Amino acid sequence: MKMKKMTALFLACVMIMSLMGGCGGSGGESGDDGAKVYNIGVVQQLEHPALDLATQGFIDAVNEKFGEENVKIDVQNGQNEQANCATISNNFVAAGVDLILANATTALQTAAAATNQIPILGTSITDYATALDIADWTGATGTNISGTSDLAPLEEQEDMLVELFPDAKKVGILYCSAEPNSAYQAKVFGAALEADGIAWEAFTAADSNELQAVATTAVETCDVIYVPTDNTVAGATEVVNNVCLPAGVPIIAGEEGICSGCGVASLSISYYDIGWTAGEMAYDILVNGADVSTMDIKFAPQVTKKFNDTNCKALGVTVPEDYVVIEGTEAE
Repeated sequence: MKMKKMTALFLACVMIMSLMGGCGGSGGESGDDGAKVYNIGVVQQLEHPALDLATQGFIDAVNEKFGEENVKIDVQNGQNEQANCATISNNFVAAGVDLILANATTALQTAAAATNQIPILGTSITDYATALDIADWTGATGTNISGTSDLAPLEEQEDMLVELFPDAKKVGILYCSAEPNSAYQAKVFGAALEADGIAWEAFTAADSNELQAVATTAVETCDVIYVPTDNTVAGATEVVNNVCLPAGVPIIAGEEGICSGCGVASLSISYYDIGWTAGEMAYDILVNGADVSTMDIKFAPQVTKKFNDTNCKALGVTVPEDYVVIEGTEAE
């Protein structure tokens, strides 16, 4: 009788251990050598050269730090639709991934709504306090979120505008009203313009369908247009360029990708570098046990003055010698 009870107890323990293994998150997965295999989900808001570079930088850093055999990365694109980003984020949570990389603001917001337990790293986020509605900002979110920012110094961008266009009387700031980070940049940039005695006006589009009409209105009264790091404009630079270039109104852009599509100059960061830094942060969290809630947001280590050679020549804009031409924009 005792033997039967011991056998039954043993079998019950085996079943319990099996169930525990089956119900755990994907972090329990092991490779052929028994090492832990980490599963990371990447939700990218939309396809765009800058965001693509950030994702690639993250992937390269993760593969180098973890070893390619010890990590699985699932990259999915939301096609600039909030509903798509939400579905992707929720699916990652349901799958029990070990960490989520959210590339761009809408992706970050949907990931944050999906989980407060799984570590989330953002990248290509301009201002985390604005994106996450944090009033008492200290440099870290205090939640399961940290990451890297794509914000180049806004005052230095305004200095660039004054340097290139010292006679500008009015500047239009063009962005999508649905993107809170763009509104934040517009406010800071506008304050810098005011400090230099330059008038400005915000021209906002609800979505890409309104950009042509809004840009057309802006060029009627403005000498120069500033476009912040706005994902909606980034996905429709040709539309904006087709309005502003024929009108002879130059654009200072918040990032290199937008500048290559419709601008004349930008104070550029490396999106690959901020993605890479996010990959290093992922390793610190998952392997070294770093507390994501106390990790300060990290910024690009350096900025570079860059220019769109084709648009500059078309508009007769001469840039100083310390500006670097954006690859692919060289005039023929």
